Amino acid sequence: MMTHISPVALMTVPFLECLVLVGIHSYLGLHVIRRQVIFVDLSLAQIAALGTTVGFLLGIHPHSFGAFWFSMSFTFLGAAIFALTRGRKSNIPQEAVIGIVYAIAAALVVLVIDRAPHGAEHIKEMLTGNILWVKKAEVLRAAIAYSAVGIFHYIFRDKFLLITRDAELARVKGLNIPFWDFLFYTSFGFVITFSVNTAGVLLVFVFLIVPAAIGVSITTSFRKQLILGWVLGTIVSMVGLALSYWLDLPSGPAVVAFYGLVLLLVGLALYVVRNRHPLRALRNLLIGIVVLIGIIGYFWGLKAIMLSHPGWARGEYSVNIKADEPKKPVHKKEARTLAMAQKLDSLDIDSKKAFVDKVSDPAVLRAMFQKVTHPGSKLRVAQRLTDIDKVSGAKLLVKLAGDAKMPLMMRYDAMDSLSKACGKKLGDPTKAADIHAAKKCVDSLGTQAHSKAQPRQSN
Repeated sequence: MMTHISPVALMTVPFLECLVLVGIHSYLGLHVIRRQVIFVDLSLAQIAALGTTVGFLLGIHPHSFGAFWFSMSFTFLGAAIFALTRGRKSNIPQEAVIGIVYAIAAALVVLVIDRAPHGAEHIKEMLTGNILWVKKAEVLRAAIAYSAVGIFHYIFRDKFLLITRDAELARVKGLNIPFWDFLFYTSFGFVITFSVNTAGVLLVFVFLIVPAAIGVSITTSFRKQLILGWVLGTIVSMVGLALSYWLDLPSGPAVVAFYGLVLLLVGLALYVVRNRHPLRALRNLLIGIVVLIGIIGYFWGLKAIMLSHPGWARGEYSVNIKADEPKKPVHKKEARTLAMAQKLDSLDIDSKKAFVDKVSDPAVLRAMFQKVTHPGSKLRVAQRLTDIDKVSGAKLLVKLAGDAKMPLMMRYDAMDSLSKACGKKLGDPTKAADIHAAKKCVDSLGTQAHSKAQPRQSN
């Protein structure tokens, strides 16, 4: 049995988070485009991830306050590098430096993760973001932090805008370019560190670049570009989140894809409007549509040809299933549960929670737990079961927390969920004593539930 989730209730907080992100990123994006350092946010985001990963290797939980400062400290180092490499004359453009820093940071993340067992899943989740499940408190903290950055940039707007528009003129006027660049990249990195944990790198990059790119292509006024970016970001976020709900798509990628569609439509509209020969431009658009249909048809036909020759569509490790192999009869209810488990395993980390939250039958959840294979799926099912049947769910959570094969951060998440169910802090899932304490807590929950279920005997 499925429970109905109101789209307004589900999407209100993510939409507010999008508005907060649009507000600061549209402004910073205009600076980024004018400075021609388009990929600086990706580089700073990777540096922030490196800081979090190093902290994780040293025993700092990635969602803790300590991890935030590890990440921020690394971001400050990146800001210093970008500020110092923006020299007056150089044969190496700063965009190349940014790309090199990104590649090195990404390589170091892989090397550090290799020394931190089971950390890859959690780092991937951090980079992907989880905007659908952002909390009100997180939105409020981000709003306060971004407002502080906005006030800082407003106070020193003349210096930041002058350096962005004409660094040579700013140098002639006596401004210390490396110092002010360091302040710019530091504040920028501060915003990025906040943003990537909830929105993910892709969505942050799109919020930063696309509104600014559209604004720059339409008007030359900085103020009008900023207002246009805010309006566009608000509309696209609202429609993108709505589409992700109705089409059952991951929220972040849905907003990114809709931004891409809007950018394409705006570009085509400007191509027609600003063309000296509008009719010729429309004809070219029609030709382009025909070519696109032809390309789609080509790949559709290619798929049909490949599938019509089984040997062409199979690889070395393809699984061969004999047509005459007898199939075991499957009960209808069991088949439905298996299909749900397979669907859950195929979803990303954001969508897993949305999927299991719709299930309200404890028996179905227990059956799904046995059939899913992804650790994240097992964790989400156990957490959902705890909401409905505390004892049954807690038993599954303590099993996951004590399972050495589970990713370490998911074991911590399972322990945190157990702590909420038991009403007390249970400690470290890697310590046998703490796992034993968690089992005792679960046993006490079962005893309490059993005693409540017993009928009272009259004296």
